[in-house]
Amino acid sequence: MILMKKSLAPFALLTAMLSPLQAQGAKPNIVVFLVDDMGWSDLGCYGSELKTPNLDALAKGGLRFSQFYNGARCCPTRASLLTGLYAHQAGVGHMTEEARDENGNVRPGYAGHLNDTSVTLAEVLGSAGYFTAMTGKWHVGQNHGVKPEDRGFQRTLTAAAGGFYFPDSKNTRIFYNGKDVGNRGEPLPKDYYTSDLWPEFGLKFIDEALAEKKPFFLYNAFNAP
Repeated sequence: MILMKKSLAPFALLTAMLSPLQAQGAKPNIVVFLVDDMGWSDLGCYGSELKTPNLDALAKGGLRFSQFYNGARCCPTRASLLTGLYAHQAGVGHMTEEARDENGNVRPGYAGHLNDTSVTLAEVLGSAGYFTAMTGKWHVGQNHGVKPEDRGFQRTLTAAAGGFYFPDSKNTRIFYNGKDVGNRGEPLPKDYYTSDLWPEFGLKFIDEALAEKKPFFLYNAFNAP
């Protein structure tokens, strides 16, 4: 029960923010980008010499964090972002491999997947009437049976984990709304990037939300900067 209370606490503020908007009939659309292998100092808006004009424009018109906590590895970072918890509280203290104690019991903080006591952004927003969608890299426990469709996402185009590389791209599996679409059987073209695929389907999901006249939450998790 204590864990459950802790799990719900990070979303109390979000719920409080959405409540007056629900009363007014106005709910903001939300798009979240998570990018692998990129640090905050790689963006122009944080002083990098790299040119990131589009992201800089988003930052200029929005809110920039000066303090934020995340993990050094991708799985814990994803778990924290999706749940508002420390990664260990969500069950993903390391990667998606579980860790056991000397008695063979799974260590709760290292279960390798989002646990049942955590609540995701998609679950909260879906209950508030949002159209929830995800594209990109899931990597918080599909190997344990924890899928984005089971954690609040209504539309998905995802990879369970890992990256996409030209030599083994024919073996890469992609899931569309939870169904394995299989592999291609042949390598992808050399000018093909998942950085194009994920937003392409993200826009399609947004079109679905607009057609249904619902506010939307899109979580776009890129494999690379």
